[in-house]
Amino acid sequence: MKKIFIHISYILVLAVSFSSCKKSLTDQYNNPELTSKASLATLFTGILNNDRVRPAYWNQRTYLMPHAAVYAQTASFDNVNTAYQQIDGYVGNYWSDFYYPAGNGSGPMAIYRTMEKAYAALSPADQASQAVFLQAAKIVMYDQASKMIDAWGDIPFTDAGSLETYSIIKDPKFDDAKTTYNTLISGLNDAATFFKSAVLPANTAAAFSKQDILLSGSTDQWRRYANSIRLRLLMRISFVDEANAKTAVTAMLANSTEYPLIDGANSGTYNPATTDVLLQPLTNYTNTPRSALTEIDSYFAPDYMLNTVMAPANDPRLPVMFDKFGQTTGGVFVPNPTYKAMPITFTNDQQTTQYTQYAIIDSATFVDNGKIPGIAITAPEVNFLKAEAFERWGSTGDAQTAYNTALQQSISFYYYLNSISSSPRAKTSAPSSAAITAFLASPNIAYTGSPAQKLANIWIQKWVNFGLLQSDEAWSEYRRTKYPKLTIVPQTLNPYQLPPTRLTYPSVETGFNTNYNTVKAKDTRTTKIFWDVN
Repeated sequence: MKKIFIHISYILVLAVSFSSCKKSLTDQYNNPELTSKASLATLFTGILNNDRVRPAYWNQRTYLMPHAAVYAQTASFDNVNTAYQQIDGYVGNYWSDFYYPAGNGSGPMAIYRTMEKAYAALSPADQASQAVFLQAAKIVMYDQASKMIDAWGDIPFTDAGSLETYSIIKDPKFDDAKTTYNTLISGLNDAATFFKSAVLPANTAAAFSKQDILLSGSTDQWRRYANSIRLRLLMRISFVDEANAKTAVTAMLANSTEYPLIDGANSGTYNPATTDVLLQPLTNYTNTPRSALTEIDSYFAPDYMLNTVMAPANDPRLPVMFDKFGQTTGGVFVPNPTYKAMPITFTNDQQTTQYTQYAIIDSATFVDNGKIPGIAITAPEVNFLKAEAFERWGSTGDAQTAYNTALQQSISFYYYLNSISSSPRAKTSAPSSAAITAFLASPNIAYTGSPAQKLANIWIQKWVNFGLLQSDEAWSEYRRTKYPKLTIVPQTLNPYQLPPTRLTYPSVETGFNTNYNTVKAKDTRTTKIFWDVN
């Protein structure tokens, strides 16, 4: 069933939801025994169980595919005059899902504020033993908060969650995006430091392992997760605050013992299941992404990704990312001869009548795969980040090593997704070492040329790696780096002729938060996020 969106301020919904008797996670957050140790553990699982991280129907269908994936061209879309128009209700639903719990595993901000209050009520001894839950929850909340900033810029942050914190309803102020980003970067470093020396009592370790549906209670993995998201955010601000980013990042990369990362031990044949930060589907989950991708024509192969980047390089990921598709003639299905995507310049009529002649995304890996996990961060992304940092501030040899490792890991990741598929289609065998070696040496891929050309390769391949599953990250990096050099087809609907550089605040916020006036002047679709300076 589709989730019902209600146009109402999240602070008012919090007040309603806390007095409601409906059976949802919200009921747990208003429990009189909130200050008990068990409540912290339960709340911790609640903040992890997030369908805005998993590729769930509603998130894909209403937020990622019609917005970020269109703007970054990581998925196909109907070439109509509303293609670049923000859908207020859907975007408002995503906004609200960050701030308050409404089932669906949503509300990381509300849950975290509730955890802070519960933690503050504990005795010093209990705080010492239960701090692990709060520190891990902070990493998750900060990760999600960064995505909010990347989409909107200034957001309510320090004042958000007043009902959970103070039992009052207060319109939260909008915090400066750059200041909040720096808070996230600093807080992630603090959390990583905590996990570096964390020694958990036996009972706490057992509870943490049981409730941790993301990383199974591994303090080492939580440390790596915090460091890796911090690396992502530092590189995100590296063109607007290069001096500070360079100092912090080079310190991290120069000391892997002090700053371990989700990097797969720099092995191209790493195991995503045990290395990456992935949120697995619930055991009773039986859906697939099919409806989310097919209802709005997000399942055709994107033009630039396939035609310009992957096919010319004979990319080993082609068989698990795309299907050649084909046409039925005389009752016989005839596959198309090659991997070829519809041109981005096709009109909607051409898309409708000629789509069978062009490739679609792979059904086993994506469309019919109910086992796809939610992605927080992966080893290939981390190594692409390392490659950029090395190329700009270190050794080009180290950059090449990280770049080649990232490409090999991306291949491993997509074949992993294919291998775990719930689709009845036969799985695709992994490519040979010789095929991967040839791919790394191909003209479109090889790490050669000027520093600018090498950086372009890093950014383009990272964009490919994000693909449709991480289209929000792809859109952020596309705005930051201006790569790849996509063909943008202007539309006719005013003022939505071109993709936006940010989302505008949804009416669910602008209509109720009296502090909106402080940001109203810059609430335009052409205002840039602070890190977008290229």
